[in-house]
Amino acid sequence: MATSDPHRHLSKFLSLVLRHQPDTIGLSLDAQGWADVDELLRRLAEHNHPTTRTELDALVANSDKQRFAFSPDGQRIRANQGHSVEVDLGYTPQTPPEVLYHGTAERNLAAIQASGLVRQQRHHVHLSPDAATAHRVGQRHGRPVVLPVAAADMARQGHAFFLSDNGVWLTEAVPPQFITFPTG
Repeated sequence: MATSDPHRHLSKFLSLVLRHQPDTIGLSLDAQGWADVDELLRRLAEHNHPTTRTELDALVANSDKQRFAFSPDGQRIRANQGHSVEVDLGYTPQTPPEVLYHGTAERNLAAIQASGLVRQQRHHVHLSPDAATAHRVGQRHGRPVVLPVAAADMARQGHAFFLSDNGVWLTEAVPPQFITFPTG
C-alpha cells in the first residue's frame, strides 16, 4: 500500500479550513479571507495537524496550483479562490482572453447544457486559461470533458471576469450560449 504524501494531505486540509470550514479548527478569517499565520499553526497543532512555519512556507511556495498566498508582510495567509464562506478577495474586473476553458466530468454535461456553468456553493465559476489545465481539473471529477467558453463575448455583453492570484479566471456564471459543447 502506498504511503500518502504529507504535503498533499496538508494542502487538502488547508483548503478545507481556509476555503470552506475555518471553524473546523476554531480559526477566524477576516473579511478578505486572511487568517493569522501564528493562529493557524497553533490551531493546526491543537487539532492533530502539527505544522511548522517552514513546512507551511514550502507548501505555499511549491504548490503547483498556487492555492494559497501570504500577505506581503508574511503574517497572514489565505486561499486564492474557491471559497464557500463569505469573503471579499478584492479582485478587480479584468478583460478576459477570447476563450477560456472549463474542465468537468462527462456526467455533468446534460446539466451544463440546460443551465450553463453555475457557481454552486462557491463564489464564482472557475475557468482555466488553457485546455490542458482544464483537462487536469476535469480528471479530478471523472471522465474529463473540456468546454471552451466564449469569454470575450461574455465580457462584451456585461459579464464581469476576475483573475485570481494563481491565474484562475472567475465569473459569476456562464450561460449555455457561451459554451461550445462536444458533438458526437
